[in-house]
Amino acid sequence: MCFYLLFVFDKNRVLRRSSSLSLREKLCVAFLPCVAIIEELVLTVIGCFTYRPRPVKRGYAIGDMTQLAEETRFTINELEALYELFKKLSSTIIDDGLIHKEELQLALFQTRQGENLFLDRVFDLFDERKNGVIEFDEFIHALNVFHPYAPIQDKIDFAFRLYDLRQTGFIEREEVKQMVIAILMESDMILSDDLLESIIDKTFADADADKDGRINKEEWKDFVLRHPSLLKNMTLPYLKDISTIYPSFIFHTEVED
Repeated sequence: MCFYLLFVFDKNRVLRRSSSLSLREKLCVAFLPCVAIIEELVLTVIGCFTYRPRPVKRGYAIGDMTQLAEETRFTINELEALYELFKKLSSTIIDDGLIHKEELQLALFQTRQGENLFLDRVFDLFDERKNGVIEFDEFIHALNVFHPYAPIQDKIDFAFRLYDLRQTGFIEREEVKQMVIAILMESDMILSDDLLESIIDKTFADADADKDGRINKEEWKDFVLRHPSLLKNMTLPYLKDISTIYPSFIFHTEVED
């Protein structure tokens, strides 16, 4: 999976250097991979998309596209390109114009079976209406956070929500531990219990300013601003060029950007 290639080090490097990881590397172990799955989502759909223009069967009105363009950093042309990607993803199992969790899992992991903590968190954040499916406007609102021109505060807030598993308004030690363990299980990596605890200890020593055992939103903001690599994957540069990179996706624009 290419999002594991975005991970800060591979399995062999971990086994070889586990006792000498820098603070920055330990922090990245805890916080980079979950946000990287967003990039995997877009790249997976693009990568498997051999596009053939077909007669227009519009499922999203121009007025709706215009509204979304006003709400986000995307132009109408870019939204139309993303709509083609959305339709591809939303029809892999049930062709109903909605992304079901099984479809997201199939796109990312080539299987409909099994549990995945990262998938669950990403799906939950995309599903704004909490109705068990991702609609096109929800898809765009979430991707908008990853646009190069999106405000840094939006990226910080989204990343915080990814790791606030219990939605308490805090990132707790046990939540970080769950994430790290899930990363290790998914990528077939091996870390000693001591190193695992060291990762979590270093993270909280650096981030938990008031030492209450959890990271609040202000502490998180200060933490990521001091460690900008933690938000590295919160910006996907090609989102601002998607209609240029994939011009064949744009074939029925009715208004000019």
